[in-house]
Amino acid sequence: MPYQTINPYTDKLIKEYPQHDDKYVESALTTAHKLYKSDWAQGDISQRLNVLSKLSELFTQHEEELAKTISQEMGKLIEQSRGEVKICAAIAKYYADNAKAFLKPVKYPSSLGEAWVEHHPIGIIMAVEPWNFPFYQLMRVLAPNMAVGNSVMVKHASIVPHCAETFERMVSQAGAPKGAYTNLFISQDQVASIIDDDRVSGVALTGSEQAGSVVAAQAAKNLKKSTMELGGNDVFVVLDDCDLDKAIKVGAQARLQNAGQVCTAAKRFIIHEKIADKFLAGFTKALESVKMGDPLDPSTTLGPLSSKGALQNLIKQVDKAVKNGAKATLGGKAVNQQGYFYPPTILTDIKRDNPAYFEEFFGPVAMVFVVKSDDEAISLANDSHYGLGGAIFTGNIERGKKMASRIETGMVFINTLSGTAPELPFGGVKRSGYGHELADLGIKEFTNQKLVVVA
Repeated sequence: MPYQTINPYTDKLIKEYPQHDDKYVESALTTAHKLYKSDWAQGDISQRLNVLSKLSELFTQHEEELAKTISQEMGKLIEQSRGEVKICAAIAKYYADNAKAFLKPVKYPSSLGEAWVEHHPIGIIMAVEPWNFPFYQLMRVLAPNMAVGNSVMVKHASIVPHCAETFERMVSQAGAPKGAYTNLFISQDQVASIIDDDRVSGVALTGSEQAGSVVAAQAAKNLKKSTMELGGNDVFVVLDDCDLDKAIKVGAQARLQNAGQVCTAAKRFIIHEKIADKFLAGFTKALESVKMGDPLDPSTTLGPLSSKGALQNLIKQVDKAVKNGAKATLGGKAVNQQGYFYPPTILTDIKRDNPAYFEEFFGPVAMVFVVKSDDEAISLANDSHYGLGGAIFTGNIERGKKMASRIETGMVFINTLSGTAPELPFGGVKRSGYGHELADLGIKEFTNQKLVVVA
């Protein structure tokens, strides 16, 4: 697939980018490995943390420019793009401020003698990243690995090459030496060759289940550590004792954010039968009220999907769901207007034999289920191939906590939509992947946790 910037609102090709050849890749690997062996990676952590601190400042200073780059390249609403830039700045600052403490030696009492575990870099990390958060996903992998001393090489999604180049430029402007972070416009075959290379020690991917299975297999074949943040089919559980108005408002936001193109977006709405009719009526009204339009226009509340391919896939997916018995009580058909828009859609009557039951809808499509009890809600929530995040709305926090502990996901939020913050670990179970990013857990994924014992 060519690396192209196509504005998803205008359907206009802005720029096409040439791919990097094998000679360029080899040179990049040599530079990154040499840097890993140098004092930059093996020496005082302060020099690396200073770069992260400067990078945070640069993202803050250039917030509007960077936000427009996101919106014009993949269609995100401008205010949400600003939010993405803000959290990138926050992640860089978080590791600049906390990495030294996270990586301190940890003592272990032992009868064998004085013992401790040190944290060291392991080498080059090859990352494959998606388009839906084109700066945030890069910062999640760069910041902790730069703090540790690992070199990072990235194949970004082919529809956000301008974001990819821009991020690399920002890292360089922050003072990072060449090889600390390298953007690559390469093919899947070239990614496989890089993973095969002995100089590469770890692999990180955020993306689809299909992409994850391919890359994880390549890493496993080479006995290399990998982390996988894959798809999600997150539940949004609404119990009969909740603040219903809040659940409706937050539910609409949780489904429509980034035009529904979020791995942790609310996708399966599980509603207690006692308030199901009222919730569905309010939820429908909230989704009907959106304004589709230019993502740079502050009055727009639903932007386009990221690409023509994303729109075509969603159309096919909804049509298949309806053909297999689902009922579209709202939307369900593509709109005839400029841009890659799909209207807010609500699907009900989804039986377990409907392919939609186990699928992830990466767009503004909500599946609604009605249950009679907490046990039924949990059973339905856990009947999924995925296990990334989820939300529970209830007026009884203890009831919510008990339910959260029983839901098979990596993250659960009570009385709020699924979110992210630098200080909170991010990761899932089942086909949603393995490993963590962010927080203290994320920085140790690609370290040599070395035991030292003195008798």
